[in-house]
Amino acid sequence: MDWPALTHTHPELSFLPSSLRAVTVVHDFDKGETVFRRDARPQAVYFLLTGEVRLVRRSRAGNEVILQRTRRGFFAEASLESGVYHCDAVAARPSKVLRIPLAATREALDNDSTFRRAWIAHLSRELRRARAQGERLALKSAQERILHYLESEGSDGVVTLAVSRKAWAAELGLTHETLYRTLARLEAEGLVIRHGSELRLAKRRAHGVAARS
Repeated sequence: MDWPALTHTHPELSFLPSSLRAVTVVHDFDKGETVFRRDARPQAVYFLLTGEVRLVRRSRAGNEVILQRTRRGFFAEASLESGVYHCDAVAARPSKVLRIPLAATREALDNDSTFRRAWIAHLSRELRRARAQGERLALKSAQERILHYLESEGSDGVVTLAVSRKAWAAELGLTHETLYRTLARLEAEGLVIRHGSELRLAKRRAHGVAARS
């Protein structure tokens, strides 16, 4: 495995110690293929290189409930401290996934203080992101959700989308029609500037802009 290339394209992997790099393997999953199943005993920690993996459960009515959409990075980190998986992980499109053995990860956390601190920092970032996502989905209007995303996920109000607008709409809990319509209005009002996949929150946006759906 070409770790210098991997850490260049995925800096999040740079803190993995050599003991874990030596036992990590790559798996390819076709669309619809299961990465792991609910109630199975955890055997690994996973990192998504390309594609999309969804963590899902089934409602009592048999409907699929999406708990998380992962398009890059670690997923199912809670399995480190769990006896079983509490959901299914399914590839939403062809995906390339790193599989890091669970026992080796636990051993590295116990014995490698540098890795342990980096892992704690990673979990802290994920917690902040999850809280921001929960706060965003509680907002009522499309405009509020879009502006909240740019302010909370962007760097100085600038976000470069790594996914399609349709996928972003799903992440915001909006239909893609509502997203496109609201973005167009925000542009017309001078609140958001678009350049391809880059979205920039206008500097002159006043606080307390009236929310619209």
